[in-house]
Amino acid sequence: MPIVTIARLTFLEALRRRILLAAFLLGVAFLALYAFGFSQMHDQIMANNAASQMYATLLKSGMDNFLTLAGLYAVNFLALAMGALVSADTLAGEISSGTIQSLVTKPVRRAEIVLGKWLGFAGLLALYLVLMVGGVMAVAYVFDGYVVPNVVSGVALIYLEALLVMTVTLACSSTFSTLATGGVIFGLYGIAFIGGWVEQFGALLQNSAAINLGIVSSLIIPSEALWRRAAYEMTPPLAQAMGMSFSGPMLTVSVPSTLMIGYAVGYLAVALALGVRAFARRDL
Repeated sequence: MPIVTIARLTFLEALRRRILLAAFLLGVAFLALYAFGFSQMHDQIMANNAASQMYATLLKSGMDNFLTLAGLYAVNFLALAMGALVSADTLAGEISSGTIQSLVTKPVRRAEIVLGKWLGFAGLLALYLVLMVGGVMAVAYVFDGYVVPNVVSGVALIYLEALLVMTVTLACSSTFSTLATGGVIFGLYGIAFIGGWVEQFGALLQNSAAINLGIVSSLIIPSEALWRRAAYEMTPPLAQAMGMSFSGPMLTVSVPSTLMIGYAVGYLAVALALGVRAFARRDL
């Protein structure tokens, strides 16, 4: 099938690009630094003999969860950045260089080109997340035997977020130049990131206007909402009952609902459809 062939070629081409090698090397460096930091924090807690056994156990469990989610927060950002960088130039760059002509002149529909590239990048992101998330989980398990709860649903949401950003980037690449695509994507990510923080502070201060502003930013692009929901899923039940979870540098007080997950799936599908439609109508 043309879609499968293009997906395979896209995957292999991405593997040959230096940006993927740089992402892999930086990922290895991050995991090494993360393992060192995790071990130091773990040893410090275990050496705290002044605390009671029950308090030390609760502290260790909470710290293990915090450190693991902090590592996954960094992995989440790296996956988003990689998804945006590898897909921003895939259509816009090939159009500007003229290499896209070698594909469109063959008996392949334009929709199959876009879907094939999307499938190839989706496989690449899955491989990257398996390596990076597996590394973070392995560090927590080796040093303290800790496994985050609901790891499957949490990682699935992280993957959905990476797919969402990659899909929006690919859709923009079918219409705009590479530079314009990068500006749009990182602008949208900034809106979601700041809006998420505003919503959390609004929830802490019981400010409905700030909460509504955060919800609107999630509707513009639900990337940050997916991460906060993933962090909540991987939070221990006691912290969930208190309505709090660690999501990187701060607590998540306002937890996105399951409706936001459905909205994100629909958002992804619409973005992909718009990308296919825009590329089909674009003058090459």
